[in-house]
Amino acid sequence: MSLQNKKCVMIIDENLPLGIIANTAAIMGITLGREMPEVVGQNVTDQSGNEHLGIITFPVPVLKGSPETIKTIREKLHQPGFQDLTVVDFSDLAQSCKTYDEFTDKMRKTSENTLQYFGLAICGSKKKINQLTGSLPLLR
Repeated sequence: MSLQNKKCVMIIDENLPLGIIANTAAIMGITLGREMPEVVGQNVTDQSGNEHLGIITFPVPVLKGSPETIKTIREKLHQPGFQDLTVVDFSDLAQSCKTYDEFTDKMRKTSENTLQYFGLAICGSKKKINQLTGSLPLLR
């Protein structure tokens, strides 16, 4: 992923409790790492000779949005102009499940319009991501 024309952001529901915000970001980050292993840098060694696992090679701003804003952006991501973006979503349904089997079973029986999204991670064209998220402030 060329940093010049590419971007990655996370948008998280600003009204969630801090623990759920952290969990949402962690889960989306793990999934992005699986989907885009090329953006994770090589392991590094510190001055003492201790190794540290590689981290993502570019910043990932975490933005805040209301549940309605996140849902609207998720719906736009289904449009043909945005289908080349890498998208990870995390919802109330996913957060409520104890096992992955439970998650997949419940998701098969759930209409997307009933999901409440806790967060979205979007990577790809900087222009497209800015078009979708350019007006959103940082989550602080």
